[in-house]
Amino acid sequence: MQRRAFLALALPVALAACGADNVWSSDESVRAARYVANEPPSISLLTVIGIPRGEGGHSALLINGSQRVIFDPAGSWNHPSIPERHDVLYGITPNFKNFYIDYHARETYWVAEDTVQVPLAVADAAIRAAEAQGATNKSFCAVATGQVLRNVPGFEGAPSGFSPLKLRNWFLTLPGVTSKKHMDGDPANNHNVLLRQKNGTVTGYGADGQLHAQR
Repeated sequence: MQRRAFLALALPVALAACGADNVWSSDESVRAARYVANEPPSISLLTVIGIPRGEGGHSALLINGSQRVIFDPAGSWNHPSIPERHDVLYGITPNFKNFYIDYHARETYWVAEDTVQVPLAVADAAIRAAEAQGATNKSFCAVATGQVLRNVPGFEGAPSGFSPLKLRNWFLTLPGVTSKKHMDGDPANNHNVLLRQKNGTVTGYGADGQLHAQR
C-alpha cells in the first residue's frame, strides 16, 4: 500500500502536505530494493529553498553507506518501486535520486545538496538513526532531520527547530562540505514531473543545467 497518492496525477502535491504515517514495507521488498552506490560513503543534507524569497521548504537526508537511502521526514514524494519504512526510502539508485530531486526542484523551489564524506561506519550509523526516528508529523522535517543528525558521530551539534535554512547554515560549517545547486523550470504543481516519473527515466542534467527525461 502506497503512503501517498503518487498516481493521482491530477492532484497538486504540496511540499509539506503529509503528516506522520506508519507505512512499513516488507522485509522482502526492502532487501530486493537495496542499492549500493559506487561512491565514497557520505551524508548529504537536501534543502528545498523557495524562489524568489529564499525561504526553507523542506529538509531531508541522502545517506550513502552500506546501502543508499533517503530519510524524507513528512515528505511528499514516493514511487511504486521504492519501499518505505516510515520516512526512510530504500533503493535510491542514481535514477531515483534524480527523480527525488526533480520532483522538488521547480519554478518556485530549488534544491541544495550539501555533502560531507564520512567513514562507512558513520554513514551506517546515520542510516540506523534514520530508521529509529519513526514517522514524522507534518511540518517537522527540519526537527526530525536535526534529531537524526545529532545521533551520528561528528554531527552532534546539529541545531533543533523548525527552520530548514538554520539547519543548512549549520551543515555548511562542517569540514569538507561540498555543495550542488539543483534548479528546474517545471510548473509549481509537479504535474509534468509526476507524468515523467511514471512514464520515463530521469537521466541527469543537460547543458542548460536542468534535469531531462528520456521517454
